[in-house]
Amino acid sequence: MISDIAMPDEDGYAFLRSVRAADIHVPAIALTAYARREDATEAFATGFQLHLPKPINRDVLINAIASLAGPTRTDLIERSA
Repeated sequence: MISDIAMPDEDGYAFLRSVRAADIHVPAIALTAYARREDATEAFATGFQLHLPKPINRDVLINAIASLAGPTRTDLIERSA
């Protein structure tokens, strides 16, 4: 899941807390303009696995998603060979 932090009505922290309260445990990335160290600390404390500041490079975002996605079917086949 990728969530902005500054959203209308409910910020990304509250959103992730509600997702976790619903017993949904998916990897979560905070994609935000709030790029201070304190913002990253709060994102991690809330349960985000990654904190990525905007603007973001496409390759950085793709690598971040891949890092949380776990092994792919191809990865598993290659490891067992």
